[in-house]
Amino acid sequence: MTDNLSRNMRSETIGPAQPAARTIDTGPTPMPRRYLALWFPFLPTDRLRREGRNPASGGPVEAPLVVVATQRNALRIVDCDQRAVALGLTRDLTLADARARIPSLLAVEAEPEADRHFLERLAAFCDRFTPLVALDPPYGLMLDITGCAHLFGGEAALQAAIGRWMRKGGLDFRAAIAGTPEAAHALSRFCGGGIVPAGADEAMLRPLPIAALELSAETVIALSRAGLRTIADLAERPSTTLSARFGEDLAVKLRRTLGREDARITPLRPPPACVVERHFAEPMLDSEGLEAVVARLIAEAARVLELRGEGGRAFEVSFFRSDGAVRRLIVETGRPSRDAAAILRLWRERIDTLADPLDPGFGFDAVRLAVPVFEPLDTHQPSLDGRAVEDEAVADLVDRLVARFGRDRVLRFVAQDTHHPVREAKALSAALPASTAAWPAPEPHEPPARPLQLFEPPQPVEAIAEVPDGPPIRFRWRRITHDVARAEGPERIAPEWWRDGSSEPMRDYYRVEDAQGRRFWLFRIGFYEPEQAPPRWFLHGLFA
Repeated sequence: MTDNLSRNMRSETIGPAQPAARTIDTGPTPMPRRYLALWFPFLPTDRLRREGRNPASGGPVEAPLVVVATQRNALRIVDCDQRAVALGLTRDLTLADARARIPSLLAVEAEPEADRHFLERLAAFCDRFTPLVALDPPYGLMLDITGCAHLFGGEAALQAAIGRWMRKGGLDFRAAIAGTPEAAHALSRFCGGGIVPAGADEAMLRPLPIAALELSAETVIALSRAGLRTIADLAERPSTTLSARFGEDLAVKLRRTLGREDARITPLRPPPACVVERHFAEPMLDSEGLEAVVARLIAEAARVLELRGEGGRAFEVSFFRSDGAVRRLIVETGRPSRDAAAILRLWRERIDTLADPLDPGFGFDAVRLAVPVFEPLDTHQPSLDGRAVEDEAVADLVDRLVARFGRDRVLRFVAQDTHHPVREAKALSAALPASTAAWPAPEPHEPPARPLQLFEPPQPVEAIAEVPDGPPIRFRWRRITHDVARAEGPERIAPEWWRDGSSEPMRDYYRVEDAQGRRFWLFRIGFYEPEQAPPRWFLHGLFA
């Protein structure tokens, strides 16, 4: 889906006080790909200062800050802030040497997980500009902005808008736009950023050093000794020669960096089938107005799905706050749906059951409705007996229960392809697609072969058989003796050796009815053999 992604967008004006909405419909597109790379060279230290953490109590505010970790039996610098770099500190320098140079140096322990979580939060923030955002380690993001830059006034305006947000958050960054992810990556890290016109990637990248390809240190040294110090030097050599000497990885990276090959990106969140969103000129704080916006987005998405003959199984509403925080709420349906009124009811149910209320903070800048899961949906004609209307009512009730109590608390039983009586049915979330396995059809004019109620584990009983290996004539269960009036069987059920093992014994099941008309499902383990322990009897279920 990523390879064929495009954004055919259109605006819908709601009124003088309402901003415009855009609908993103994924499909094939002939336009050239464009990627925006964001690199945060001082992300760990910027995160610490943004979180307001004081690395050293009483330390000077303007003192340089470094992040350290234990490497090769010593505390070494793994990241520096701008002040530390300006004073000549570099990565891999021991903390003792750094303190000898700068006694006022502040040092904190590295927190890779916290840095990654912060980078993922930045990726969620960038989701308001494009649904295709991927991590570009170390400390980078890659945005596929193909077909959406014009919504923000062009690539330069889009890059400037992102820059304003990043600077507002106290982050130092480099941004570059190019035709491939590798080209944008190299420009952001080795050229200070910028915008490369479509088709001009190679001309801009040729003067860069071979380090921009981010090859192994051994390969860089070998290329330098051979006199190949820039990307232009490599571009003038036959790719077969480079592959034979340094491996195919070098030739692939060179082609992708020069814009000759596009490998695309793998976004953190799969691109949805349909996206409808609305941006606001001023942050929105009114909860009633916010619900009206969501209602309009749901109606717009329903129209898009109807044109495509599809229905959504999940509807995700994302709220982008002005401080960069993103809140996502999702509602699911048990079958494909594009009923705007029903989906809006589910969204209200979801809002009412939130343990953490939707906090607008200083206001929401944008609201997005995405349909990540969809299926074909044809228009059904109600049957004359009204069963279709009843089925729709039951399905609506299940969807509302799922929205109120959660998908893991509303279950449905589905048939399983097995002969084992305990495993014939399985409880799954009602929000999941219905199973295609069919329940076994009962024999005409015959009682059910399996009881509705099963005991797990089966309950032991004391039974007496009239003949060896025959049905019981009397059994005692819960201190009550039952005389068997009728019996049918045996039905021999072998264990599933691939699950239970070869040592699990076979069972002989009997359907029996006592003198009072109560019906039971008994089984026997073992056989009557001389000088052997008698077989054991168990009650497995009760018939209605």
